[in-house]
Amino acid sequence: MKSYTKQQLALRNGNDREEIWCAFQGKIYDVSRSKLWRNGKHYEHWAGQDLTEELKDAPHNANVFDKFEVVGYLEG
Repeated sequence: MKSYTKQQLALRNGNDREEIWCAFQGKIYDVSRSKLWRNGKHYEHWAGQDLTEELKDAPHNANVFDKFEVVGYLEG
């Protein structure tokens, strides 16, 4: 599976490209099909970022990522 830099991930924000991706614990997930990520925004969170640190403040746990496809790994 392909690896992406933070800069490459940032382009998958729903604005610069059609893909809406987020990273969590080193994996990159495609959240494009989720209505909750429409336009690359989910409440106060933005796509194209590593959300590992932000999840601890979320009202859900890491299992929320289980329903999304892993499309790559985040470098470094």
